[in-house]
Amino acid sequence: MNTASRWLIALGLGLATAGGVVHPPRAEAQEVQVTGPLAGAPAVRKMRIYRDGRFQFQPEFGATLVDEFTRTMFFGAQIGYHFTDWLGIHAFFDYGLGLDTNLTDQVSKTGQRTDYNALSLPSPAGFPKQIGQITMLTGVQATFIPLRGKLSLFQAAFVDTDFYLFGGVAFAGVSERSDVNTNGDATCRPNTLRQARADNKFSSVNEDCLATQSDEYRTSRIAIAPTFGVGLSLYFTDYLAMTLEYRAFPFKWNTSGTDEGGTAKDRSADSSGPFPDGKIDSSDRTSQFNQMFKLGFAFYLPFHGELTE
Repeated sequence: MNTASRWLIALGLGLATAGGVVHPPRAEAQEVQVTGPLAGAPAVRKMRIYRDGRFQFQPEFGATLVDEFTRTMFFGAQIGYHFTDWLGIHAFFDYGLGLDTNLTDQVSKTGQRTDYNALSLPSPAGFPKQIGQITMLTGVQATFIPLRGKLSLFQAAFVDTDFYLFGGVAFAGVSERSDVNTNGDATCRPNTLRQARADNKFSSVNEDCLATQSDEYRTSRIAIAPTFGVGLSLYFTDYLAMTLEYRAFPFKWNTSGTDEGGTAKDRSADSSGPFPDGKIDSSDRTSQFNQMFKLGFAFYLPFHGELTE
């Protein structure tokens, strides 16, 4: 074999080897072009806009949850306006009606009166007259609607729904037992009770304390609280929806009308007992996470909403 033949064989083997090398594939981006009847179409067609640019009037009723001594039934309404389909502002007002809980009934029937609780519980039967009550709730809130869709009812019917969040400020009307102070004009004074115990004349003095358990011996005030919660709207027609709503509005108040706290600077060394300071005033208010559930029916004006393309 001559030299030229050897070079040709070597060149052929080299080309064959080079052709057997596997190169990894190279990824390239490719733009998806939608053609046909869906070209340029919106994500959702014929979507009904329920809130945008519409006023809302909503009668509602509900009740507070996990109450200790009194449950409040609320009857009221909301009014509002929606700047967009996902943002609005509302004002609300609810009138409250108190109902005693089972715990209040038990204290009223089986509670015991002693010299140590004469200030907090002059009479077990009068306990329902001294507990705190929420008489009304009003305020303003911003409403944010992040989600909407359809809900199946028994797999037979579908209704438009939206889920909303809200937050704002509330003003709660509170009725509480009036202050019972050492230096006040009340008939039930801690100093008098201590002396009565010493003279073994407690019973007659304790009868005077009964005056603080009455509808007349109550004080009303306005408590300011943050309010926030969540809700769900179910749209039956273009202008009518049913709402399910959870609301919280925490603030301090004296739910039991008893001596719960304070300082004891004015107490003598022989005035030991379970009462923190021997008087009932604002220092006895404790933080309460007040919460409620409400059912409402929302009417939207104008009666006809928008419909997207």
